[in-house]
Amino acid sequence: MNDRPDFSKHANHAATAPAYFSVWDLHAYYGESYIVQGVSFTVHEGEILALLGRNGAGKTSTLRSIARLASPQVTHGEIWLDHQHLHTMASHEAAIAGCALVPEDRRIIPGLTVEENLKLAQIVEPVGWSLDRLYELFPRLGERRAQEGTTLSGGEQQMLAIARALARDIKVLLLDEPYEGLAPVIVREIEKTLMLIKEQGITTIIVEQNAVAALKISDRAVILEGGQVVFDGSAKEVLDNAALRAEYLAI
Repeated sequence: MNDRPDFSKHANHAATAPAYFSVWDLHAYYGESYIVQGVSFTVHEGEILALLGRNGAGKTSTLRSIARLASPQVTHGEIWLDHQHLHTMASHEAAIAGCALVPEDRRIIPGLTVEENLKLAQIVEPVGWSLDRLYELFPRLGERRAQEGTTLSGGEQQMLAIARALARDIKVLLLDEPYEGLAPVIVREIEKTLMLIKEQGITTIIVEQNAVAALKISDRAVILEGGQVVFDGSAKEVLDNAALRAEYLAI
């Protein structure tokens, strides 16, 4: 007999308001490994969604699939952003459509200053936030605009990676482990920044091992296990449900 608690009843694929971003029945593979097994969820405009689960649950693979990267290979499913079908697009087309992925390794370009990293992002149309607006949001980057990006601290590099995404006209921001390796004081600074971005109406999906920190700034949470959705509900439900956290997040 299986005594594991069943939280799947919390899944909610029929939102009361029209979905701004949605993933429907997404399947993806790394070679023969079946990583994303029918993932579905929706996000509303301006929401922050925490995409959570243990290591190997399929979180990063789902983000990469949404961004239309070559790996993993998506074999089935639909991805919609503001009535645009991302699932038929190449990665550069999805980026132009407004989908921006900030990967865990941040991908700061060596040899370029902070400002050059930002200006390079703005070559891609349509252009998003101005440099002045980005420096207002990230004062540290303004102070270090002439410094080579790869010489920044880890927290400053994360700020630069997020700012570089905003330098384009984006609609959904995908963050993969944004708090990785950062001191708690820097995590709080990034959290404040993400809340300011939310106020601008940008939709954010955050994958983060520090689940409690992610949940505190999120409106909703989706938990994956074995490449499948096992919970879809409010972030508060997860924070308030010790059994759910222990079962699927080990916290």
